[in-house]
Amino acid sequence: MVERIAKGAEIELQVDKLAFGGKALSRMDGFVVFLDRAVPGQTVKARIAKKKKNYAEARVLETISQSPAYRPAVCPHFGVCGGCFWQDIAYEEQLFWKKAHIAECLEHIARAGEIETGAIIASPEVFHYRNKMEFTFSDRRWLLPEELEQDVEQQSLFGLGLHVRGLFDKVLNIDTCFLQSPDASGILREVRQWAKTSGLPAYRVRTHEGFWRFLVIREAKSTGQMLLHLITSGTPRAEATIDRLAEHLRSRFPRITTFLHSISDKKSQVALGDSSRVLFGPGYIEEKLGELRFRISAHSFFQTNTRAALELYETIARLAAFDGSEKVWDLYCGTGSIGLYIASRVKNVIGIELVEEAVRDARENCLINDIGNCTFLGGDLKNVIGKASESGRPDVVIVDPPRAGMHPKVVGSLLETLPERIIAVSCNPASLARDAALLLDAYDMGQVQPVDLFPHTPHLECVVRFDRKK
Repeated sequence: MVERIAKGAEIELQVDKLAFGGKALSRMDGFVVFLDRAVPGQTVKARIAKKKKNYAEARVLETISQSPAYRPAVCPHFGVCGGCFWQDIAYEEQLFWKKAHIAECLEHIARAGEIETGAIIASPEVFHYRNKMEFTFSDRRWLLPEELEQDVEQQSLFGLGLHVRGLFDKVLNIDTCFLQSPDASGILREVRQWAKTSGLPAYRVRTHEGFWRFLVIREAKSTGQMLLHLITSGTPRAEATIDRLAEHLRSRFPRITTFLHSISDKKSQVALGDSSRVLFGPGYIEEKLGELRFRISAHSFFQTNTRAALELYETIARLAAFDGSEKVWDLYCGTGSIGLYIASRVKNVIGIELVEEAVRDARENCLINDIGNCTFLGGDLKNVIGKASESGRPDVVIVDPPRAGMHPKVVGSLLETLPERIIAVSCNPASLARDAALLLDAYDMGQVQPVDLFPHTPHLECVVRFDRKK
């Protein structure tokens, strides 16, 4: 039967599970076939798109029988946009597979054996939960099938939206995104229309020419404040256009309390500027978590799901089991939100963060909240961690690294420092498991608690407690 699996072949498959990374998985006589946009429990007709030695990839052509876990997607862009993978899967089913992926990674990558994983904590909201979205401009937007049959004018190829799934150079115009608020979607549409008629071209990835590059929208869920960050190339005499756009948006959307314009002439497609100016507002927004108030600037990291972040931080505090005497390091601390949140429960906190803008926010957040037992250090963590050691060995270290995980030198420093407990926070089960494998010679893995901050995507946060071996 496996010989039937060849590129272009059409076969019938029973969808077994969701694999780590988001794709669905089927088997034909034991041979693995990955499917894009399929739901466990479905029977589908699929066409093989790629055949490898140990697996194949296929595209669903038709659903023969439906799964009880299927739910119709609410977003009109679903299936093309790369923002949501699982919007057509019941939320309870999403949580089941996310928990399974955590356990699978820790068992097989970290070789930690069978791990007892706590019941995954669900997001309080499954739509409109994100407080930050990044959108990309394009002069060659993705055309929908019905548009391909039309004679599309050059101007209408101007796009501002999200990348088409799996394509770095194709952008889909987004009118409404169900991950962000309706106000944010309205701003997105207005900026696109303004930029389209400005006479200035969108940036072209392949030639590195053009003006409009990125739009970042941040909003504080508790205060309602919004920050717009527009990134363009350094085209001379274009500032007047941005000034007019800022005033136009200010009059149309009173929730926008800060507007920044940054210039980037880097070839890399990253929504960061080399130089920035504030057109109006204080240059930041303020968010609340519990009783604490946080200042968030354009480049500062803050958990993208504000209300689920409260669940995450309470989980960190619960697993750490503070008694008030602990000296704590908060590594990759961003704006200091974790350290400040647990500050009243410990003796002191030292936070370390690479992004200087975030460090300034963290220090300001100490003043805003009248917290006196937190210190924040700026710089590359693998270089600065020695300075933190000058104040003595920490009792507890909290690490919340980027998706790639901890730098090996950071892991080495932890193994030299040997705190009593390490609380690892990660949005990537694979890198979490890789880091865990490096710690297990000196530490026992304790509680594992997944927290979902990213409904309708394969991503989630996980908190793991490590206790130093005696």
